[in-house]
Amino acid sequence: MKRILIIDDEDILEIFNIIFQDAGYNVVVSNHSETAEHIHEIGPDLVILDIRITGSDKTGGQICAEIKEKFKNARLPVVLISGETDISHIAKKCGADGYIAKPFDIEHVLTQITRILD
Repeated sequence: MKRILIIDDEDILEIFNIIFQDAGYNVVVSNHSETAEHIHEIGPDLVILDIRITGSDKTGGQICAEIKEKFKNARLPVVLISGETDISHIAKKCGADGYIAKPFDIEHVLTQITRILD
């Protein structure tokens, strides 16, 4: 079973937890950016990361770039999620494998995540 780590604000975490568990994924959720420092122990197959995480010193783009650098020899896809208008630019700049613009369509999100994980 594929494991998805989601780092976002609390309200979105509940929604994503339900969506991805119903789709058959093992889901780990966190509303703390520091969780990214424990990716090796969590062992996700994919990381979904908000660009703005409440209380974080770093942006999702910065955390994405750190994950990509740290795991450059492993295939660990990162997908950014945000309501930012320039999300595609931020995703490209940090090396993300994709992005989800808020507001989002649940079917589109599931299709995109399934495609990346396959």
